[in-house]
Amino acid sequence: AGTFGHLSDSFLGRKGSLTVVCILNAIFGCLTVLSPDYWTYCLLRFITGFSTGGVGLCAFVLATEPIGPKKRGAAGMSTFYFFSCGIALLSGIAYVFRSWRELYIASSIPSMLFLVGVLPFISESPRWYLVRGKIDEAMKLMRAIAKANKKHLPDGVILALDEEVNENLNDGPSCKDQMDTKDVITGSLIDVVKSPVTRIRLFLAVAINFLCSVVYYGISLNVVNLQTNLYLSVFLNGVAEMPAFTITALLLDKFARKPLAIGTQWFSGIFCLMGSLVMIHGEWKVARMVCVILGIFGMAGTYNLLFIYMAELFPTVVRNAALVCGAQAAQMGAIWRLVVVLGGGFPSGLCGLCILGGILAFYLPETPNRPLYDTMAGMEGGESV
Repeated sequence: AGTFGHLSDSFLGRKGSLTVVCILNAIFGCLTVLSPDYWTYCLLRFITGFSTGGVGLCAFVLATEPIGPKKRGAAGMSTFYFFSCGIALLSGIAYVFRSWRELYIASSIPSMLFLVGVLPFISESPRWYLVRGKIDEAMKLMRAIAKANKKHLPDGVILALDEEVNENLNDGPSCKDQMDTKDVITGSLIDVVKSPVTRIRLFLAVAINFLCSVVYYGISLNVVNLQTNLYLSVFLNGVAEMPAFTITALLLDKFARKPLAIGTQWFSGIFCLMGSLVMIHGEWKVARMVCVILGIFGMAGTYNLLFIYMAELFPTVVRNAALVCGAQAAQMGAIWRLVVVLGGGFPSGLCGLCILGGILAFYLPETPNRPLYDTMAGMEGGESV
């Protein structure tokens, strides 16, 4: 995630990084089936995981950056249906292909299909073109978007970075001349930490991602301890997330990001607490499964809302890098929570983590109906106004 997040913000771009990770995922996923011993298997799974870690971030940013503020929440949430569909579909694929070698081939095919059937028809992000100084490419893409929407960009319209909005370009060279000679603008996590506007946002987002991941994977991995059909449990976990995306998307514009981030975490915390109090014997198994599904329901809303929230909290030059920090924190939470598989009981402490995550969300700023800033200077100037 860290490697491809940096490459996506820099010279490779969103689409270029997505292409590379899909190629690596397909190649090393298929090579895994040829593993002659355990350590070769581990190496190939490590490389496959290395590529997989960049897929979700690159795809999400590429899908949401061209969207305006009014539809950004709904569009961002819609991307996660495919993630849940993949989980539900995986349970069926694993049921059919009981051999791990066959399963790895089957799970690598989607990357191949994506490379051939989808990527050729995807355009690069116009925001990435803009911050990289490729104004002509960005304008061509904007005209193509306008044409597809049966609109027309007036002659003389150009793209400008947000930090230039308040500058009086009429006093100097023409706008067109300035656009043609624009330098590449770059940023890094060092810039995020240095800026008083983004520093606290980053620390809070990383902490909330870590806590949410512990809860999310704590509940998901706990299905092996429920003494129910494993394939059915995984399928229900995937399906349970989909209504959460729909409801969250519908409520995004009405209640904004912060109230939803708080409410969904506390909702999940209530059912984590109830699940820890329910016995696992007899008919109580069903009640515990209901608590698990509702806990997943609430946390799925939070977990994916954070992607949209973080994309709006940071400018284009460091957007992927900031999202990467959240993703890395989430993966650390997932690793830490693996102990649940060996624990046997429902992790009652997840309730407290949900409450803590909701409290931390109180300190994040609201972002709906605000522009996606392009540069650090543009964000600092815009936020100060």
